[in-house]
Amino acid sequence: MVLDSLGSSLNDALRKVFRAPVMDEKTVKELVRDIQRALLQADVNVKLVLEVSKQIEERALKEKVPPGVSRREHVVKVVYEEITRFLGEKPVPLKIEPGKRKVLMMVGIQGSGKTTATGKLAKYFQKRGLKTGLVCTDTYRPGAYNQLEQLAARVNIPVYGEPKEKNPVKIALRGLKQFKDYELVIIDTAGRHKEEAGLIKEMKQLEKAIKPDEAILVIDGTIGQQAALQAKALHEATPIGSIIVSKLDGSARGGGALSAVAAIGAPIKFISTGEKLEDIEPFVPSRFVGRLLGMGDLQSLVEKVRDAEVKVPEKKARAFMSGKFTLTDMYEQFESMKKVGPLRHILKMIPGMSYNIPDDQMNMAEDALKKWRVIIQSMTPKEREKPKILSSSRVRRVAHGSGTTEKEVKQLLTQYNQMKKMMKTFRRKKMPFFGKGLPTA
Repeated sequence: MVLDSLGSSLNDALRKVFRAPVMDEKTVKELVRDIQRALLQADVNVKLVLEVSKQIEERALKEKVPPGVSRREHVVKVVYEEITRFLGEKPVPLKIEPGKRKVLMMVGIQGSGKTTATGKLAKYFQKRGLKTGLVCTDTYRPGAYNQLEQLAARVNIPVYGEPKEKNPVKIALRGLKQFKDYELVIIDTAGRHKEEAGLIKEMKQLEKAIKPDEAILVIDGTIGQQAALQAKALHEATPIGSIIVSKLDGSARGGGALSAVAAIGAPIKFISTGEKLEDIEPFVPSRFVGRLLGMGDLQSLVEKVRDAEVKVPEKKARAFMSGKFTLTDMYEQFESMKKVGPLRHILKMIPGMSYNIPDDQMNMAEDALKKWRVIIQSMTPKEREKPKILSSSRVRRVAHGSGTTEKEVKQLLTQYNQMKKMMKTFRRKKMPFFGKGLPTA
């Protein structure tokens, strides 16, 4: 998950609040110390840590608790609101009007994940119906054009580039001409460093020539507070309209990067949360903090399901309700889950589930799902449709063919029977992805 260690530390701090016998000044001060420790370990600026912790302490001790709300609940609400506030409070969307071309220029330090972020952003807007084209103006890094082309090919987005041309301005202008009828054109530039005067000068020339609607800075989330220095240096060269923070999935210092960038007033519009092209999401501070504190984020989960286009035909849904559920159907459900994202990411968005499952159990569950998919693939079509015919000899054959044990095949069949039974109990009830409850006849 994004900022897993920070989220776990903050969640532990809040659990202490709920376990405390009384919600007094001592408990509040201990909570504030735990929050300070968690934020500092995530490389958040000391001044910001002191500011947010002071606000939490003052509000928790002095604010009048609203009717119908316990003091514990009020303190948790204060923590949520103050951490949301220092991360930006309100989301700033990247506005693109259908039918009107918008040109975005991607900038960033070399190695920040800028080209990958370009591909992710292109896919994100293409999924929302915008005709999108990419232009590669990186004339320094060998293979830059090929990398962008490979990323774009996975989602059928055209790329314009001239690997032999050394003038990025000429490439950009010809690329814009090529995509004159497109709604969105994203221009990927060469990676820069704040000390490289030549590249900074080139960035200024590009900005002046193409006049982008917005320059987007991609910041590496693993560099912590250093993100602020990068943002300031590049902002002085080219006015930065928005920021994407990348590599947040495996960074213990991501909190520092987010807070540092937010502190200089640059709006973070997207965060990159994994290696896949779909692992990018709009930065909505309130939702982000909800996940961080273990409160879940159902809205983002709904959007991920929608983006993954997880749909069950009504005819098949009716069959499920009547108990007609096969191993083929089970396999398709596993594939749908895979589209939405890793199991641990899905569970982090469900309130109450975020940090309640130990990592070893989560790993076992994810490993089991992978094995079950392979086991089902090793069965014959007839066995998938009629699991009852799976005799001991067939189970042995399937285990051998899938590289698993007979025990693991039997565990899958047990899980299948439980799911089939569960399907029947959902009659007349509202089900995820199916819409309203379906009639039984």
